[in-house]
Amino acid sequence: MVSFYDLGIGSSLVRALNREGIIEPFEVQCETIPDALLGRDVCCRAPTGSGKTLAFGLPMLARTPQAESKRPTALILTPTRELAEQIRKVLNPLAQSIELETLSVYGGTSYGKQFRALENGVDILVACPGRLLDLLDRNALSLNDVGIVVIDEADRMADMGFMKPVSKILDACGKNRQTVLFSATLDDEVAVLIKKYLNEPVHIGVGAKEISIDSMRHVFWKTDSGGKTTLSAEIVKRYGRTILFCRTRRGVERVGKQMKAERLDCSTLHGGLNQRQRDAAMARFKKGKSSVLIATDVAARGIDIEGITCVIHFDPPENGKAYKHRSGRTARAGKRGVVISLVQKSQQRAVNRIQKEVGIKRRYTEPNIDILEEQESDRKDEPDIENSSQEKSGPRAHSFEWKNQRKGKNANKKRPDNKGGRNSRKRNGKRPEKEKPWEKNKRYNSNKKASVKDSEKSGKKKKKHFGNRPQKEDKPKHQRRNRKGRRAHAGNKPQRQ
Repeated sequence: MVSFYDLGIGSSLVRALNREGIIEPFEVQCETIPDALLGRDVCCRAPTGSGKTLAFGLPMLARTPQAESKRPTALILTPTRELAEQIRKVLNPLAQSIELETLSVYGGTSYGKQFRALENGVDILVACPGRLLDLLDRNALSLNDVGIVVIDEADRMADMGFMKPVSKILDACGKNRQTVLFSATLDDEVAVLIKKYLNEPVHIGVGAKEISIDSMRHVFWKTDSGGKTTLSAEIVKRYGRTILFCRTRRGVERVGKQMKAERLDCSTLHGGLNQRQRDAAMARFKKGKSSVLIATDVAARGIDIEGITCVIHFDPPENGKAYKHRSGRTARAGKRGVVISLVQKSQQRAVNRIQKEVGIKRRYTEPNIDILEEQESDRKDEPDIENSSQEKSGPRAHSFEWKNQRKGKNANKKRPDNKGGRNSRKRNGKRPEKEKPWEKNKRYNSNKKASVKDSEKSGKKKKKHFGNRPQKEDKPKHQRRNRKGRRAHAGNKPQRQ
């Protein structure tokens, strides 16, 4: 068995790893650490959750000298705040064992704390590109002393449009630096970045070139917009820890409120929250205080959460690549999971394209949780479904009953009968047939004729009609009025004697 000692890691760091319960290195660590310790540029393709943080973190800790005020000596670039904080938490106890300081900087947090920490001296800086450029513009730090740069999740950086900021940051670092790049894929803009900024890198590949989605079951259910939330709540009650993906921030907030109305504890995560709110949401979900995490694609990459049994695509992903990264939150470390896509009729064409991109072909079926559970009955971590509130599955999501299912203490009450009301229903359940416009006009004209006849019988004086109402032929021509209510032309009047 290969140990961290054999890879060249110092005794102080190995003891710190043992205190954290880390004894045996993973494959990506065995492949990366020896070359990184020699100071060579490394280009590694590895999936999320394979142990990348220690693969670049341990050589960085071993080779990083102590820094001066406002002049860090090592830099780690990450695409998201959550990933930056996750890396800092992993490296911080190891860094403290060899008297190095770490700091993570990203948007949504106070500038004051970051200014003070940089002034006191930070050795390893974990940063998101946007906030780091902002600090450089404010002259809060200098990158001239940076000797090691790590770019984590480079493909995600490209997807989020961070390639130009990353290039600007690399240009500001020292020329003789060591550059280490980790990415799930090494194509398109990532390949351009490697060619421009890495000097004769060592290429390392761990795992499959494409993200594997074979270890999970994929289901595509036909739904409508009104039944999605109730169906999602039923899935969460059956499967337990679930991540539900929406496309927009508003969608996340709306579904979160609807889930709370379904009496489910949920956490919401999107780019509009400040860092304290995001940390609180992640902590609640990781500790099991909430059973479902409702998120945009910000949580689809780089965040390693254990025990996810189900992923729900509430809104379809943008493309096949996003589908893979969303679905990859479940069925990790040899476990099994379920990926459920809720597809409306108008979305089927886009979902067909996504299926073709990821290499799967599934039919759109009616929602049926019971059949899905029977097919997944051999899972080790199958949730307990004997609860009386969960024994009976709800009706299908696309049906009328699903959308109008009432819950609570008023569920068994009958609706009041509004007999004789304007919009009341007939006893056979059908609405009264709406009167056609031409039938209404016909009825109106017949009522007017009847009222005129009644007035003639009673001897009342006839009313004059103006505008487009019917003219009375018994009047002389000069007394008749035209369509605008004016009298006829004066030339038609009889001459006075």
